Amino acid sequence: MALYLLYESASGYALFLPHGIDEIGQNTEAVRSSILDLNRFGKVVKLVAFHPFDSALDALNQANAVSEGLMTEELRNFLALNLPKIKEGKKPKFSLGVSEPKIGSHIFEETKIPCQSNEFILELLRGVRLHFDRFIKDLKPGDLEKAQLGLGHSYSRAKVKFNVNRVDNMVIQAIFLLDTLDKDVNSFSMRVREWYSWHFPELVKIVNDNYLYAKIAKFVEDKSQLSEDKIPALAEIVGDEDKAKEIVEAAKASMGQDLSPIDLINVQQFAQRVMDLSEYRKKLYDYLVTKMNDIAPNLAALIGEVVGARLISHAGSLTNLAKCPSSTLQILGAEKALFRALKTRGNTPKYGLIFHSSFIGRASARNKGRMARYLANKCSIASRIDCFSETSSTVFGEKLRGQVEERLDFYDKGVAPSKNVDVMKAAIESIQSKSGVVTEDDREKNENTEVSAKKSKKKKSKGEAMDVEEPQNFVNELTSKEQEMEKKEKKEKRKLAQELEQIEAHGNLDGANGLAQEQDGTTKKKKKKKSKDVDGEDLQTASEVKKKKKKSKNED
Repeated sequence: MALYLLYESASGYALFLPHGIDEIGQNTEAVRSSILDLNRFGKVVKLVAFHPFDSALDALNQANAVSEGLMTEELRNFLALNLPKIKEGKKPKFSLGVSEPKIGSHIFEETKIPCQSNEFILELLRGVRLHFDRFIKDLKPGDLEKAQLGLGHSYSRAKVKFNVNRVDNMVIQAIFLLDTLDKDVNSFSMRVREWYSWHFPELVKIVNDNYLYAKIAKFVEDKSQLSEDKIPALAEIVGDEDKAKEIVEAAKASMGQDLSPIDLINVQQFAQRVMDLSEYRKKLYDYLVTKMNDIAPNLAALIGEVVGARLISHAGSLTNLAKCPSSTLQILGAEKALFRALKTRGNTPKYGLIFHSSFIGRASARNKGRMARYLANKCSIASRIDCFSETSSTVFGEKLRGQVEERLDFYDKGVAPSKNVDVMKAAIESIQSKSGVVTEDDREKNENTEVSAKKSKKKKSKGEAMDVEEPQNFVNELTSKEQEMEKKEKKEKRKLAQELEQIEAHGNLDGANGLAQEQDGTTKKKKKKKSKDVDGEDLQTASEVKKKKKKSKNED
């Protein structure tokens, strides 16, 4: 039996025919030794046909089809042209060697060409791959490498499904910048308070918020110029008219020292810088929220955008976080405490970055460790869904958050939480209903409704035809239906009457039982009397027979 080899290269399909190979003694080690030598391998394996791809896009489509185990029309035509034709009712006298068993089974299903894939064929194809540029003469040096590189990049890009909107590096940078901005704004606002307190020390006790303090310091400038005319403008900034009046009164009786105009300008500029930084911090937080909703919507819905972003940045990426088990995720951020506990043989930490979540703060001191473990479990599920799901939605995150709330109630009040299987089923059904995917149950329901609708349509059409063609039959059908209804009513009445009779009979059972017992007693007495009479008669007849026998003996 002849053996053909199908080789899928980056530049096109190639078909080879090995010569002089003993099918019984196919030795893979002998093939491995002969692969490296082109002279020996070129004598055994010869090129039959080669079909180049039209473009890089065509090569990508063919590579995707081969990887999924599907035979394209180009491959079908190529095999049909270059392989011997199979006669109907007869076994083929050749077989096709392929590298992937999936595509071999699909080729056999479609074209009935017998395919095989084993170690011997893989070794032969390895030799073909090694010397492929020598078999095809028209290929220039470097063309095959360029084709392989281009196809490799496009194929891997398509498989990874690179999405610009789901780059988690932006979240990592944003959360780092947000943390540094918090520290900087805090330290700068404290510096503004100290600097301006030399001029107006009473303002610190009246206004506690750092952003408002910087805003008022820029507005007031010199406390000596602050009068009652500026109360409405101050009230707009502070949001309270009483506070504005208090600031004006405090400025009149202030104990602070006067500042030169140059010093006041520097204070104002620094206060403006603090205000700009705090406004930029708000914008950055909004940006982080939107990016987290794009990249990890379920994790953000479960634990919050900031804590979720901190987990992703500490793990390195969303994929690294998805690979972490829940036990690692639980103590993520508390590595120093963990290794210190392991070194000193003390108690290991119960939580790391997860501690910033509101759930652990709401749990009692006794249940904080349990809550951290349960929350880490749900966070690992949410991160895996966000990392590996193609469609982004917050359904799973909301359901998981509900489960954590139920677990809190269970620890506090003892209310039994819902099962995880039921919650996940409900989440999947809601996603399918939103996306328009029809489940098997919905299909069955739709089929049943369609069948019933068709039946009703048929009945309606039949009724309309009867109205048009045979009105008398329609009247007869109505009368027959009325008769059937009357019969049913009669049957129901009979059943009701029988049930009433049975109830009455059950009610009179006690009296009837007494009468029956008396009657049974009288009948038994009569039977006893009759039996006694019969016994007496039998005794009389027996005695008479004995007397007769004695008389006959005496006479003798």
